Amino acid sequence: MLRRRVLAGAGALSLALTGGVVALTGSAQAATKTTAVFENCDAPAPQPDGSGNQNYTVTLPDGAKAGDVVPITIDPGASPLIPSFSVTTVNTSKITLKVGTTTQVVTSPPETVSVVAGQPLDPKAFSGTIKIPDGTEGTTVQVALDLAVTDADLSGSVFTTTCTPAPRPSASLGSVAVEALPKDPITTKLTPNSGPAGTAVTVTGANFPAGPVACSALLAGTATGDTGTGTADASGAATCNVTVTKKADAIRIDGSITPYKAFVFLEEQAGVKNPVDVEVLPGPLALGPKDGQPAVSFGAVTINGKAQSVVGVFNAATVQDFRGGSLGWDVTATRTPFLNQTTGHSMAKAQIGIQPSCTVTNPDSPSTCTAGTPGAISDVPMKVASQAAGGDELTGGEFAVGGAGMIQLPPFMFADTYQTVVTFSIA
Repeated sequence: MLRRRVLAGAGALSLALTGGVVALTGSAQAATKTTAVFENCDAPAPQPDGSGNQNYTVTLPDGAKAGDVVPITIDPGASPLIPSFSVTTVNTSKITLKVGTTTQVVTSPPETVSVVAGQPLDPKAFSGTIKIPDGTEGTTVQVALDLAVTDADLSGSVFTTTCTPAPRPSASLGSVAVEALPKDPITTKLTPNSGPAGTAVTVTGANFPAGPVACSALLAGTATGDTGTGTADASGAATCNVTVTKKADAIRIDGSITPYKAFVFLEEQAGVKNPVDVEVLPGPLALGPKDGQPAVSFGAVTINGKAQSVVGVFNAATVQDFRGGSLGWDVTATRTPFLNQTTGHSMAKAQIGIQPSCTVTNPDSPSTCTAGTPGAISDVPMKVASQAAGGDELTGGEFAVGGAGMIQLPPFMFADTYQTVVTFSIA
């Protein structure tokens, strides 16, 4: 009998393994296309693997601007896998798409599925969003399938099926024509962003047509009458100056899209003033728990002369970003070889993969996090989660990083207990 377990590692965090949407407006219309994609599917044991065509029906807007977040609807069609047994599971589809040169994941809501032996699974259509990459003005962005992952939850245990298109990525599932016009103009910064009546404010923005611009102060969305003028250069960077003479809660460069930049109006109050200062010091960027995770059980398997797969779930690691700035972070995973240090036996051909997940655990967190692309963990760092830098905006928060795991075993090996250590690191 073969078993896998993991020893806690030093440094970083080691896991022990045992065993805003845009609407379709103006001339943009929704276009639907069906494409047959040949896939090789790796199913969890004892379900046999399989290959074949799967008909993907994708609905996209036919036009958008670079940087837009647009809706997408995906109907995956019937799977090429033929189930060998009947069972009821809660399935989640995670479709990795190549959107131009970027990789993006669209995730379905959980769906209760009654699997019938001998009948291919045909998941429901679901909707999500993709982002049109920056720098694609005047081009047509193709959307292709890069990977299709289905997580089946059976009484708390997650069994993952991974289907890889051949070729990878697939032929185009749909396309979006990107306007040649620049991205929507936005207001980016106020200097200063607070003050009493008489405060002179410099307002900056991006993506404006070159030439003169105007800016204005607002209160509850209504212009207060305080206005100013400025210019935008050839790159679209705009600067405008306005003096705030009356109460306002936001300032914009006219023509920009929401949200506008907040302004804190300080009203003069009669009486004796008592200034109160408070210093806020930056906290750490931490990945925990410090002493590592408990072992994750991947069960046991019996040698049968065929390649086999076993599944498990990585214990969620905690990320705390208390730095109080606008920095981002990446969590990466590496692993050691599958070994038994006492007997000297190893499994050089064994692979371990992860379907990463990242969730916000503190609802007050100013940032969101993004799960990495599913793949195999090796000695080369693999990105499993990230938080984007915020530019002029505050980032940080508390998050949980983990995911479903699968170990792929060779047909033959020594019957023994093998050990590996998966290490999550943050930077």
